[in-house]
Amino acid sequence: MFDFVILAFLAVLVVLGLRRPFIWVLAYLYVDIVVPQQVGYVFLPDLKVSLITFILAFVGWAMFDNKKGSKFTARQGLLLALLIWCAFTTSIADFPESAASKWAWVWKSMLFALFLPLVLRTKLRLEAAVYVCVLSLATILISGGIKTLLGGGGYGVLVTLSKSNSGIYEGSTLSTISIASIPLVWWLARHGKILPGGTRAALLFAVALTAASLLVPIGTQTRTGLLCIAFLAVLMMRTVKYRFVYAAAAAALALLSLPFLPQSYQERMSTIVDHQSDQSASTRVEVWKWTIGYVAQNPLGGGFDSFLGNSFTYETVEKVREGNVTSTERREVSESGRAFHSAYFEVLGEQGIPGFVLWILLHATGLIAMERLRRRGLASDDPDMQRWGALANSLQQVQLVYLLGALFVGIAYQPFILMVLALQIGLATVIKNDDRVEAERARKQRLAERRESKREFAT
Repeated sequence: MFDFVILAFLAVLVVLGLRRPFIWVLAYLYVDIVVPQQVGYVFLPDLKVSLITFILAFVGWAMFDNKKGSKFTARQGLLLALLIWCAFTTSIADFPESAASKWAWVWKSMLFALFLPLVLRTKLRLEAAVYVCVLSLATILISGGIKTLLGGGGYGVLVTLSKSNSGIYEGSTLSTISIASIPLVWWLARHGKILPGGTRAALLFAVALTAASLLVPIGTQTRTGLLCIAFLAVLMMRTVKYRFVYAAAAAALALLSLPFLPQSYQERMSTIVDHQSDQSASTRVEVWKWTIGYVAQNPLGGGFDSFLGNSFTYETVEKVREGNVTSTERREVSESGRAFHSAYFEVLGEQGIPGFVLWILLHATGLIAMERLRRRGLASDDPDMQRWGALANSLQQVQLVYLLGALFVGIAYQPFILMVLALQIGLATVIKNDDRVEAERARKQRLAERRESKREFAT
């Protein structure tokens, strides 16, 4: 039954796209976030839903869409260069079969991120894309939040819409994205036009979805999620009106929530301070050390999944309590083929120094571009510019939270963050197009005034 509901929904989007091809782009956003192939049980896993919507989105734009206002920007150039470099490293990969398997989905996500800004040529389309991204993610987060409340959480145990522990449904990945998405939720709740923002219904939904987003890291019991929550709370200090009230309320909420947190969650969070007491954290540190040494010898990288070649031995420290006596036990652990567990080291180890530089530039230029628009919105008296400045602020916060979470999770090519980068490019392009139109209007007005002045002088 569940498969039929999703298929019927997608069928409606495909039919609507016959009249408005842009809807096919929105359909692909939904498919790439929710991944219905992993959600279904009967026939959805066998359907090429992603490929079909991917082709429809491109064909619809190429054949039927108006290209006015579409531009290829410098940031898209960086993304294209990274895509080409990834193709090159895949061709020389240390582990060709594994690299080809990862390349099969990475190239599609990166290509769509290149394409999306070309379609987001109007403010209405940009807002629609934000809505679809947030609401698609909400279908996963609401499920995770409810199951956490019902006691269905646990590290590697929480099941949301899919039993899969890969992609967006992997615990640390979902925790990072759930917290990163909160600024977009509140932008829509306050500034949305397609569904009116500022209404009681919109604000209540934002509160409920924020609560679900905060529950997901508790349900997955991931340390990354806790760090992302704390970081977002600090970031919001920059924009809230009453900072001391906000800080006091946040601290009170954190203290009040402690008695309700599972003991297993509190024990796992305690390993943030001492990584040697946790084998998982210790392994990450050793993998990062190995990656630095590997890149020193292979500056061009080893292609996707080059971590499969790592091997190392390290020592863990564990405190053992017997009665009133606490002793320390040291244990030697040998590991091999362990994942990078960090987007930074993932890119460095797979794409080498050239790919790492491109990836860093892609994100750095996004942060700078959004900061400029944010400040412009704050300085403007135009409500519309203030609105889009607020979106720039939200997109910047999403990216910053992602970049923190990416320190501990291998999500360098995660489709959702690539969509966020595409939204940033689309926003900057739309604002530039508006500036160009306004400048042309002002130029024509000045010419008209000069002609009128000459005419008056002649008479």
